[in-house]
Amino acid sequence: MNPKLGLGFLLLLLLCYLIDSKCSKGCDLALASYYVWQGANLSFIAEVMQSSILKSTDFDTILSYNPQVTNKDSLPSFIRISIPFPCECINGEFLGHFFTYNVRSQDTYETVADTYYANLTTTPSLINFNSYPEVNIPDNGVLNVSVNCSCGDSSVSKDYGLFLSYPLRPDDTLASIANQTNLTQSLLQSYNVGFDFNQGSGVVYIPAKDADGSYRPLKSRNSRGRCCWHMHSSSRGTVDVIPGSNSNKPVDATGSQGLTGITVDKSVEFSYEELAKATDDFSLANKIGQGGFGSVYYAELRGEKAAIKKMDMQASKEFFAELKVLTHVHHLNLVRLIGYCVEGSLFLVYEYIENGNLSQHLRGSEKDPLPWSTRVQIALDSARGLEYIHEHTVPVYIHRDIKSANILIDKNFRGKVADFGLTKLTEVGSTSLPTRLVGTFGYMPPEYAQYGDVSPKVDVYALGVVLYELISAKEAIVKTNGSSAESRGLVALFEDVLIQPDPREDLRKVVDPRLGEDYPLDSVRKMAQLGKACTQENPQLRPSMRSIVVALMTLSSSTEDWDVGSFYENQALVNLMSGR
Repeated sequence: MNPKLGLGFLLLLLLCYLIDSKCSKGCDLALASYYVWQGANLSFIAEVMQSSILKSTDFDTILSYNPQVTNKDSLPSFIRISIPFPCECINGEFLGHFFTYNVRSQDTYETVADTYYANLTTTPSLINFNSYPEVNIPDNGVLNVSVNCSCGDSSVSKDYGLFLSYPLRPDDTLASIANQTNLTQSLLQSYNVGFDFNQGSGVVYIPAKDADGSYRPLKSRNSRGRCCWHMHSSSRGTVDVIPGSNSNKPVDATGSQGLTGITVDKSVEFSYEELAKATDDFSLANKIGQGGFGSVYYAELRGEKAAIKKMDMQASKEFFAELKVLTHVHHLNLVRLIGYCVEGSLFLVYEYIENGNLSQHLRGSEKDPLPWSTRVQIALDSARGLEYIHEHTVPVYIHRDIKSANILIDKNFRGKVADFGLTKLTEVGSTSLPTRLVGTFGYMPPEYAQYGDVSPKVDVYALGVVLYELISAKEAIVKTNGSSAESRGLVALFEDVLIQPDPREDLRKVVDPRLGEDYPLDSVRKMAQLGKACTQENPQLRPSMRSIVVALMTLSSSTEDWDVGSFYENQALVNLMSGR
């Protein structure tokens, strides 16, 4: 992948991810219908359409799919020829292929899209996929050119497994294409649901014959592949996307199907040079953290303290997830995204949080122990941030990696939820979505670890583990007898404590020893009971994040008289235990 991909390319993948246009695999072959413009020849077409299937001098492969072309040295103008190319699942997000075009003097995006690539791509797509300004494409530059494709749809027919990406021209109609291909209009429309063939533009997907002149049947595949969407950009930083529902939904370059947009104008696009200068070329002296998806560096950018996460291209999915969430969601208890950079590596620039993360405060010897009141406040701050993404955003987001290391502590010792690289979106009212297993062991609820079920209750369970951490300062997985070979979860440890008729003495044994006697045992017991409610095995019995906020607000208030003996009678906790 070209390291100088522009924001448009990243937003393409981001938007495909946003509307769940996922695929698991592509197919080895697709065809592109190339309209031969006057003056084009096979040498030029093979050069711009070269891929792992077609080399720049491989005229024989082109001819094998085009029996109407009898002489490789004499290509008639104003005909269509079929060009083979691989149809790939790009980053697990969409079906397509990126061709590489070497810019010539005086080339424009419009010329490249409309002529050299025969409307297989569009000018807005080129603008969005590349970092060059529209009015200043450098000579000898390199463009990323996307062409979408289809691998078939078993729900329509298993007889067709090879498809032609066909850019419509003004004289094309559904009837004319059906007549040319000897396919029924209903079949063509089934592979292009809702598309108006009479509009004279856009790309449709047509069952095509292989080089031997026969239709290739659809292979058994586990792919949920879908084509992606051509985007239109505007001067205010909004990228509009035309949504589709399956791999055969055509791209409408005119935007006639109704547009939705995503705006990133609250985030700043930084250059690599600016980030490198601010971090002294990402020196070790400026490194302040290391995570599973990248290193974090301290910097001062444009008068503001910042933390820069540097990620490699292999972490693009996590990058997209964070960019997607943090450009949409803004809350006091969520870390703030300042900007991004997509040159060479992937960079996310956040507000700098002075006091590190909760895990460091609970278990780091260089940190003073957090007072009990501060621990309750951090729990409440974290719950408030999660409540916001669970219940006050559309779509709803699920963090999926809540843990003490992902809760940051600011200069006022308030908590902010961070690291949204594994965040998943879901529709309002959804309770369970199959997914690949991600996250951190010790914080995963049973239904997720065993079946991959995702709901907001995944975050509720993980926050319950964090509550236990706040009490004990122990890690989520506790080593027993000092042996890493013998360990148990913090949830199981607290279950043994709380099952006692009067757990007070056993609770004292698991309270963070650095607190000494400086904590109210009654308050500790209440938080432990809340942790137990959050970590119930049945997700339906866990509270909502809103109920957790109510319970923690009650716990943090010195004026409230919350009798532990009537724990389940407390109205907030009745709601909590019923999951309301």
